[in-house]
Amino acid sequence: MTVANNSVAAAERSAKITSESVQAQLQTLWNDGIAWLGTHWLQILIATGVAVAIVAILHMLRRWGMKLCEHSVGPAGWGTILGRAVAKTGNFFIVMTAAKLVSGYAQPPEMVAKTVDFLFTLAAVFQAAIWAREIILGAIEKKTESENYHGEALLSALGLIRLLVTFALFAIALVVVLDNLGVNVTGLVAGLGVGGIAIGLAAQGIFADLFAALAIIFDRPFRRGDNIAYDQTSGTIESIGLKSTRIRAFTGEERIIANKQLLDKEIQNTSWRDHVRIKLPIGVAYETPPDVLQRVPDILREIAEGAGAKVARSSFETFGASSVDLALEFDIPGNDWPTAHLTRDKVMIEILRRFAEEKIVIPYPTQTSYTAAPDGTLIPPYPDVQPVMRVDKDDDER
Repeated sequence: MTVANNSVAAAERSAKITSESVQAQLQTLWNDGIAWLGTHWLQILIATGVAVAIVAILHMLRRWGMKLCEHSVGPAGWGTILGRAVAKTGNFFIVMTAAKLVSGYAQPPEMVAKTVDFLFTLAAVFQAAIWAREIILGAIEKKTESENYHGEALLSALGLIRLLVTFALFAIALVVVLDNLGVNVTGLVAGLGVGGIAIGLAAQGIFADLFAALAIIFDRPFRRGDNIAYDQTSGTIESIGLKSTRIRAFTGEERIIANKQLLDKEIQNTSWRDHVRIKLPIGVAYETPPDVLQRVPDILREIAEGAGAKVARSSFETFGASSVDLALEFDIPGNDWPTAHLTRDKVMIEILRRFAEEKIVIPYPTQTSYTAAPDGTLIPPYPDVQPVMRVDKDDDER
Protein backbone atom coordinates (compact mmCIF):
# COMPACT_ATOMS: atom_id res chain seq x y z
CA MET A 1 0.00 0.00 0.00
CA THR A 2 2.87 2.35 0.85
CA VAL A 3 4.52 1.74 -2.53
CA ALA A 4 1.28 2.58 -4.34
CA ASN A 5 0.86 5.81 -2.37
CA ASN A 6 4.46 6.81 -3.16
CA SER A 7 3.87 6.20 -6.88
CA VAL A 8 0.75 8.36 -6.89
CA ALA A 9 2.53 11.12 -5.02
CA ALA A 10 5.45 11.01 -7.46
CA ALA A 11 3.08 11.22 -10.42
CA GLU A 12 1.32 14.21 -8.90
CA ARG A 13 4.64 15.97 -8.27
CA SER A 14 5.75 15.30 -11.85
CA ALA A 15 2.49 16.66 -13.28
CA LYS A 16 2.79 19.73 -11.05
CA ILE A 17 6.37 20.35 -12.17
CA THR A 18 5.38 19.97 -15.83
CA SER A 19 2.46 22.35 -15.43
CA GLU A 20 4.67 24.91 -13.70
CA SER A 21 7.30 24.56 -16.44
CA VAL A 22 4.75 25.19 -19.18
CA GLN A 23 3.38 28.21 -17.33
CA ALA A 24 6.88 29.59 -16.89
CA GLN A 25 7.66 29.17 -20.58
CA LEU A 26 4.39 30.87 -21.56
CA GLN A 27 5.09 33.71 -19.15
CA THR A 28 8.60 34.10 -20.61
CA LEU A 29 7.20 34.10 -24.14
CA TRP A 30 4.65 36.76 -23.15
CA ASN A 31 7.18 39.00 -21.45
CA ASP A 32 9.66 38.68 -24.33
CA GLY A 33 6.90 39.43 -26.79
CA ILE A 34 5.83 42.60 -24.95
CA ALA A 35 9.42 43.80 -24.75
CA TRP A 36 9.99 43.02 -28.40
CA LEU A 37 6.90 44.98 -29.45
CA GLY A 38 8.07 47.97 -27.48
CA THR A 39 11.58 48.09 -28.93
CA HIS A 40 11.05 46.90 -32.53
CA TRP A 41 7.58 48.21 -33.37
CA LEU A 42 8.71 49.80 -36.65
CA GLN A 43 10.40 46.65 -37.91
CA ILE A 44 7.34 44.66 -36.85
CA LEU A 45 5.02 46.96 -38.83
CA ILE A 46 7.19 46.71 -41.93
CA ALA A 47 7.50 42.94 -41.58
CA THR A 48 3.74 42.66 -41.11
CA GLY A 49 3.11 44.62 -44.31
CA VAL A 50 5.54 42.44 -46.23
CA ALA A 51 3.94 39.32 -44.75
CA VAL A 52 0.48 40.48 -45.84
CA ALA A 53 1.80 41.05 -49.36
CA ILE A 54 3.37 37.59 -49.40
CA VAL A 55 0.09 36.04 -48.22
CA ALA A 56 -1.80 37.88 -50.96
CA ILE A 57 0.66 36.69 -53.64
CA LEU A 58 0.43 33.08 -52.44
CA HIS A 59 -3.39 33.28 -52.44
CA MET A 60 -3.27 34.59 -56.03
CA LEU A 61 -1.09 31.63 -57.02
CA ARG A 62 -3.55 29.25 -55.39
CA ARG A 63 -6.49 30.82 -57.22
CA TRP A 64 -4.53 30.54 -60.48
CA GLY A 65 -4.09 26.84 -59.81
CA MET A 66 -7.83 26.45 -59.18
CA LYS A 67 -8.72 28.22 -62.43
CA LEU A 68 -6.23 26.11 -64.34
CA CYS A 69 -7.97 22.97 -63.08
CA GLU A 70 -11.44 24.33 -63.91
CA HIS A 71 -10.55 25.35 -67.48
CA SER A 72 -8.69 22.17 -68.40
CA VAL A 73 -10.38 20.17 -71.17
CA GLY A 74 -9.50 16.63 -72.22
CA PRO A 75 -6.69 14.55 -70.76
CA ALA A 76 -4.80 16.24 -67.92
CA GLY A 77 -1.41 17.64 -68.89
CA TRP A 78 1.47 18.47 -66.62
CA GLY A 79 0.26 22.06 -66.35
CA THR A 80 -3.09 20.88 -65.00
CA ILE A 81 -1.38 18.47 -62.61
CA LEU A 82 0.84 21.25 -61.21
CA GLY A 83 -2.18 23.55 -61.01
CA ARG A 84 -4.07 20.92 -59.04
CA ALA A 85 -1.14 20.63 -56.62
CA VAL A 86 -0.91 24.40 -56.19
CA ALA A 87 -4.66 24.55 -55.53
CA LYS A 88 -4.14 22.22 -52.54
CA THR A 89 -1.93 24.80 -50.75
CA GLY A 90 -3.26 25.36 -47.23
CA ASN A 91 -3.80 28.66 -45.43
CA PHE A 92 -1.67 27.57 -42.48
CA PHE A 93 1.30 26.98 -44.77
CA ILE A 94 0.77 30.35 -46.48
CA VAL A 95 0.72 32.24 -43.16
CA MET A 96 3.72 30.39 -41.74
CA THR A 97 5.71 30.91 -44.95
CA ALA A 98 5.11 34.64 -44.74
CA ALA A 99 6.05 34.68 -41.05
CA LYS A 100 9.23 32.71 -41.70
CA LEU A 101 10.30 35.02 -44.52
CA VAL A 102 9.94 38.22 -42.48
CA SER A 103 10.91 36.92 -39.04
CA GLY A 104 14.58 37.62 -39.58
CA TYR A 105 13.98 41.28 -40.40
CA ALA A 106 11.80 41.87 -37.34
CA GLN A 107 14.47 40.36 -35.02
CA PRO A 108 12.08 38.46 -32.73
CA PRO A 109 13.14 37.04 -29.36
CA GLU A 110 14.68 33.58 -29.28
CA MET A 111 11.50 31.94 -27.98
CA VAL A 112 9.36 33.57 -30.68
CA ALA A 113 11.87 32.67 -33.40
CA LYS A 114 11.95 29.03 -32.29
CA THR A 115 8.15 28.91 -32.27
CA VAL A 116 7.97 30.33 -35.79
CA ASP A 117 10.61 27.87 -37.00
CA PHE A 118 8.78 24.90 -35.51
CA LEU A 119 5.38 25.89 -36.91
CA PHE A 120 6.89 26.59 -40.33
CA THR A 121 8.61 23.18 -40.33
CA LEU A 122 5.34 21.51 -39.37
CA ALA A 123 3.41 23.33 -42.11
CA ALA A 124 6.10 22.83 -44.77
CA VAL A 125 6.52 19.09 -44.18
CA PHE A 126 2.82 18.26 -44.36
CA GLN A 127 2.26 20.68 -47.25
CA ALA A 128 5.09 19.00 -49.17
CA ALA A 129 3.39 15.64 -48.53
CA ILE A 130 0.13 17.00 -49.97
CA TRP A 131 1.89 18.40 -53.05
CA ALA A 132 3.76 15.14 -53.62
CA ARG A 133 0.52 13.17 -53.32
CA GLU A 134 -1.26 15.33 -55.90
CA ILE A 135 1.64 15.18 -58.36
CA ILE A 136 2.02 11.40 -58.02
CA LEU A 137 -1.72 10.77 -58.42
CA GLY A 138 -1.85 13.25 -61.30
CA ALA A 139 1.00 11.44 -63.04
CA ILE A 140 -0.85 8.14 -62.60
CA GLU A 141 -4.05 9.65 -64.03
CA LYS A 142 -2.11 11.06 -66.98
CA LYS A 143 -0.60 7.64 -67.63
CA THR A 144 -3.96 5.88 -67.51
CA GLU A 145 -5.97 8.41 -69.52
CA SER A 146 -6.82 6.82 -72.84
CA GLU A 147 -10.01 5.87 -74.61
CA ASN A 148 -9.94 2.29 -73.41
CA TYR A 149 -8.41 2.72 -69.96
CA HIS A 150 -10.08 5.96 -68.90
CA GLY A 151 -12.51 5.41 -66.04
CA GLU A 152 -11.62 1.77 -65.53
CA ALA A 153 -8.16 2.47 -64.16
CA LEU A 154 -9.36 5.45 -62.12
CA LEU A 155 -12.33 3.65 -60.61
CA SER A 156 -10.67 0.33 -59.88
CA ALA A 157 -7.12 1.29 -58.96
CA LEU A 158 -6.83 4.99 -58.15
CA GLY A 159 -8.80 4.74 -54.90
CA LEU A 160 -6.45 2.18 -53.40
CA ILE A 161 -3.40 3.90 -54.89
CA ARG A 162 -4.51 7.19 -53.29
CA LEU A 163 -4.83 5.45 -49.91
CA LEU A 164 -1.39 3.82 -50.14
CA VAL A 165 0.35 6.99 -51.38
CA THR A 166 -1.32 9.15 -48.70
CA PHE A 167 -0.38 6.74 -45.91
CA ALA A 168 3.23 6.48 -47.05
CA LEU A 169 3.76 10.24 -47.54
CA PHE A 170 2.12 11.32 -44.29
CA ALA A 171 3.98 8.62 -42.36
CA ILE A 172 7.24 10.07 -43.71
CA ALA A 173 6.05 13.59 -42.84
CA LEU A 174 5.22 12.53 -39.27
CA VAL A 175 8.66 10.97 -38.84
CA VAL A 176 10.34 14.15 -40.12
CA VAL A 177 8.34 16.37 -37.74
CA LEU A 178 9.08 14.17 -34.74
CA ASP A 179 12.75 14.11 -35.66
CA ASN A 180 12.79 17.93 -35.73
CA LEU A 181 11.23 17.93 -32.26
CA GLY A 182 14.15 15.90 -30.99
CA VAL A 183 12.20 12.67 -30.60
CA ASN A 184 14.14 9.44 -31.21
CA VAL A 185 12.31 8.03 -34.24
CA THR A 186 14.49 4.94 -34.70
CA GLY A 187 12.00 2.71 -32.90
CA LEU A 188 9.07 4.23 -34.81
CA VAL A 189 10.75 3.68 -38.17
CA ALA A 190 11.61 0.11 -37.21
CA GLY A 191 8.04 -0.49 -36.08
CA LEU A 192 6.63 0.86 -39.33
CA GLY A 193 9.03 -1.34 -41.28
CA VAL A 194 8.11 -4.48 -39.34
CA GLY A 195 4.42 -3.67 -39.65
CA GLY A 196 4.75 -3.16 -43.38
CA ILE A 197 6.57 -6.47 -43.77
CA ALA A 198 3.90 -8.27 -41.75
CA ILE A 199 1.09 -6.79 -43.80
CA GLY A 200 2.94 -7.59 -47.02
CA LEU A 201 3.45 -11.23 -46.03
CA ALA A 202 -0.15 -11.61 -44.91
CA ALA A 203 -1.56 -10.21 -48.15
CA GLN A 204 1.21 -11.03 -50.61
CA GLY A 205 -1.23 -12.65 -53.04
CA ILE A 206 -3.47 -9.58 -53.08
CA PHE A 207 -0.52 -7.21 -53.46
CA ALA A 208 0.99 -9.37 -56.20
CA ASP A 209 -2.23 -9.10 -58.22
CA LEU A 210 -2.51 -5.38 -57.39
CA PHE A 211 0.99 -4.62 -58.65
CA ALA A 212 0.30 -6.79 -61.69
CA ALA A 213 -2.79 -4.65 -62.35
CA LEU A 214 -0.65 -1.52 -62.09
CA ALA A 215 1.86 -3.09 -64.48
CA ILE A 216 -0.98 -3.72 -66.95
CA ILE A 217 -2.13 -0.12 -66.59
CA PHE A 218 1.33 1.40 -67.00
CA ASP A 219 2.97 -1.00 -69.46
CA ARG A 220 -0.25 -1.60 -71.42
CA PRO A 221 0.36 -5.06 -72.89
CA PHE A 222 -3.36 -5.00 -73.68
CA ARG A 223 -6.41 -2.82 -73.13
CA ARG A 224 -10.09 -3.38 -72.69
CA GLY A 225 -11.53 -4.50 -76.00
CA ASP A 226 -8.29 -6.04 -77.29
CA ASN A 227 -8.24 -9.57 -78.65
CA ILE A 228 -5.52 -11.64 -77.01
CA ALA A 229 -4.30 -15.22 -77.00
CA TYR A 230 -2.59 -16.73 -73.98
CA ASP A 231 -1.76 -20.31 -73.07
CA GLN A 232 -4.49 -22.35 -74.81
CA THR A 233 -7.15 -19.62 -74.64
CA SER A 234 -8.07 -16.66 -76.80
CA GLY A 235 -10.72 -13.99 -76.34
CA THR A 236 -11.57 -10.31 -75.84
CA ILE A 237 -10.60 -8.29 -72.75
CA GLU A 238 -13.80 -7.19 -71.00
CA SER A 239 -12.45 -5.62 -67.79
CA ILE A 240 -9.22 -5.19 -65.85
CA GLY A 241 -9.69 -5.21 -62.09
CA LEU A 242 -7.39 -4.97 -59.09
CA LYS A 243 -7.38 -8.74 -58.54
CA SER A 244 -8.26 -10.31 -61.87
CA THR A 245 -8.92 -9.72 -65.55
CA ARG A 246 -12.12 -10.90 -67.24
CA ILE A 247 -11.82 -12.28 -70.76
CA ARG A 248 -14.73 -13.19 -73.04
CA ALA A 249 -13.58 -16.28 -74.91
CA PHE A 250 -14.41 -16.59 -78.60
CA THR A 251 -16.42 -19.69 -77.69
CA GLY A 252 -18.75 -17.52 -75.59
CA GLU A 253 -17.84 -18.18 -71.97
CA GLU A 254 -16.27 -15.61 -69.65
CA ARG A 255 -12.86 -16.54 -68.28
CA ILE A 256 -11.47 -14.94 -65.11
CA ILE A 257 -7.74 -15.10 -64.49
CA ALA A 258 -5.60 -13.50 -61.76
CA ASN A 259 -3.52 -10.59 -63.01
CA LYS A 260 -0.21 -12.06 -61.82
CA GLN A 261 -0.97 -15.42 -63.41
CA LEU A 262 -1.94 -13.72 -66.65
CA LEU A 263 1.29 -11.70 -66.85
CA ASP A 264 3.32 -14.85 -66.17
CA LYS A 265 2.13 -16.27 -69.51
CA GLU A 266 3.09 -15.35 -73.05
CA ILE A 267 0.40 -13.01 -74.35
CA GLN A 268 -0.27 -12.48 -78.03
CA ASN A 269 -2.18 -9.25 -78.64
CA THR A 270 -3.79 -9.87 -82.02
CA SER A 271 -5.49 -6.46 -82.01
CA TRP A 272 -2.18 -4.66 -82.52
CA ARG A 273 -0.84 -6.57 -85.50
CA ASP A 274 -0.75 -4.75 -88.82
CA HIS A 275 -1.37 -7.76 -91.03
CA VAL A 276 -2.64 -11.35 -91.03
CA ARG A 277 -0.41 -13.99 -92.61
CA ILE A 278 -2.01 -16.93 -94.41
CA LYS A 279 -0.05 -20.09 -95.18
CA LEU A 280 -1.23 -22.47 -97.91
CA PRO A 281 0.69 -25.71 -98.53
CA ILE A 282 0.04 -26.98 -102.10
CA GLY A 283 1.08 -30.22 -103.77
CA VAL A 284 1.44 -30.76 -107.53
CA ALA A 285 1.49 -34.18 -109.19
CA TYR A 286 4.84 -35.65 -110.18
CA GLU A 287 3.46 -36.21 -113.70
CA THR A 288 3.36 -32.43 -114.29
CA PRO A 289 5.75 -31.42 -117.11
CA PRO A 290 8.85 -29.61 -115.82
CA ASP A 291 8.21 -26.46 -117.86
CA VAL A 292 4.69 -26.21 -116.42
CA LEU A 293 5.96 -27.03 -112.94
CA GLN A 294 8.48 -24.21 -113.20
CA ARG A 295 5.67 -21.69 -113.74
CA VAL A 296 3.62 -22.79 -110.73
CA PRO A 297 5.25 -20.37 -108.16
CA ASP A 298 4.64 -17.41 -110.48
CA ILE A 299 1.04 -18.54 -110.99
CA LEU A 300 0.48 -18.69 -107.24
CA ARG A 301 2.06 -15.27 -106.74
CA GLU A 302 -0.12 -13.76 -109.46
CA ILE A 303 -3.27 -15.23 -107.92
CA ALA A 304 -2.49 -13.93 -104.41
CA GLU A 305 -1.58 -10.43 -105.58
CA GLY A 306 -4.72 -10.32 -107.69
CA ALA A 307 -6.75 -10.90 -104.51
CA GLY A 308 -5.15 -7.86 -102.84
CA ALA A 309 -2.61 -9.73 -100.72
CA LYS A 310 1.13 -9.17 -100.35
CA VAL A 311 3.06 -12.32 -101.13
CA ALA A 312 5.77 -13.20 -98.61
CA ARG A 313 6.77 -16.51 -100.16
CA SER A 314 5.84 -18.60 -103.19
CA SER A 315 8.33 -21.39 -103.80
CA PHE A 316 8.95 -25.13 -103.78
CA GLU A 317 9.10 -26.82 -100.40
CA THR A 318 10.10 -30.48 -100.79
CA PHE A 319 9.45 -33.75 -102.58
CA GLY A 320 6.44 -35.22 -100.83
CA ALA A 321 5.15 -38.78 -100.75
CA SER A 322 2.57 -38.14 -103.48
CA SER A 323 3.45 -34.70 -104.86
CA VAL A 324 5.96 -31.94 -105.34
CA ASP A 325 5.10 -29.67 -102.40
CA LEU A 326 5.05 -25.87 -102.58
CA ALA A 327 4.47 -23.19 -99.94
CA LEU A 328 2.41 -20.05 -100.53
CA GLU A 329 2.46 -17.39 -97.79
CA PHE A 330 0.78 -14.02 -98.19
CA ASP A 331 -0.22 -11.11 -95.92
CA ILE A 332 -3.56 -9.33 -95.70
CA PRO A 333 -3.31 -5.75 -94.28
CA GLY A 334 -5.09 -5.07 -90.98
CA ASN A 335 -6.09 -7.41 -88.18
CA ASP A 336 -9.55 -8.40 -89.39
CA TRP A 337 -9.76 -12.18 -89.46
CA PRO A 338 -13.09 -12.34 -91.41
CA THR A 339 -11.54 -10.27 -94.21
CA ALA A 340 -8.44 -12.44 -94.16
CA HIS A 341 -10.54 -15.59 -94.40
CA LEU A 342 -12.52 -14.22 -97.35
CA THR A 343 -9.26 -13.38 -99.13
CA ARG A 344 -7.91 -16.85 -98.41
CA ASP A 345 -11.07 -18.46 -99.81
CA LYS A 346 -10.82 -16.31 -102.93
CA VAL A 347 -7.20 -17.35 -103.45
CA MET A 348 -8.00 -21.05 -102.98
CA ILE A 349 -10.88 -20.98 -105.51
CA GLU A 350 -8.74 -19.11 -108.03
CA ILE A 351 -5.93 -21.67 -107.61
CA LEU A 352 -8.32 -24.50 -108.46
CA ARG A 353 -9.60 -22.57 -111.48
CA ARG A 354 -6.13 -21.75 -112.85
CA PHE A 355 -4.82 -25.25 -112.21
CA ALA A 356 -7.78 -26.67 -114.14
CA GLU A 357 -7.01 -24.35 -117.07
CA GLU A 358 -3.32 -25.30 -117.00
CA LYS A 359 -4.17 -29.00 -116.51
CA ILE A 360 -2.14 -29.06 -113.28
CA VAL A 361 -3.24 -31.85 -110.99
CA ILE A 362 -3.29 -31.58 -107.20
CA PRO A 363 -2.88 -35.24 -106.20
CA TYR A 364 -4.18 -36.90 -103.12
CA PRO A 365 -2.56 -39.91 -101.38
CA THR A 366 -3.53 -43.17 -103.16
CA GLN A 367 -2.88 -46.84 -102.47
CA THR A 368 -3.26 -49.77 -104.91
CA SER A 369 -4.18 -53.23 -103.52
CA TYR A 370 -3.07 -56.38 -105.39
CA THR A 371 -4.43 -59.90 -104.89
CA ALA A 372 -2.50 -63.13 -105.47
CA ALA A 373 -3.65 -65.98 -107.75
CA PRO A 374 -3.24 -69.62 -106.56
CA ASP A 375 -0.03 -69.88 -108.55
CA GLY A 376 1.40 -66.79 -106.82
CA THR A 377 0.80 -64.32 -109.63
CA LEU A 378 -0.28 -60.81 -108.47
CA ILE A 379 -3.56 -59.71 -110.04
CA PRO A 380 -3.95 -55.91 -110.49
CA PRO A 381 -7.27 -54.36 -109.42
CA TYR A 382 -7.81 -52.92 -112.92
CA PRO A 383 -8.26 -54.92 -116.19
CA ASP A 384 -6.08 -55.24 -119.33
CA VAL A 385 -2.84 -55.08 -117.37
CA GLN A 386 -0.39 -57.95 -117.31
CA PRO A 387 0.87 -59.16 -113.94
CA VAL A 388 4.16 -57.52 -113.08
CA MET A 389 5.58 -59.86 -110.50
CA ARG A 390 5.20 -63.34 -109.02
CA VAL A 391 5.19 -64.37 -105.38
CA ASP A 392 6.91 -67.63 -104.42
CA LYS A 393 4.47 -70.06 -102.76
CA ASP A 394 6.95 -70.91 -100.04
CA ASP A 395 7.41 -67.24 -99.25
CA ASP A 396 3.64 -66.77 -99.21
CA GLU A 397 3.16 -69.71 -96.84
CA ARG A 398 5.83 -68.36 -94.58
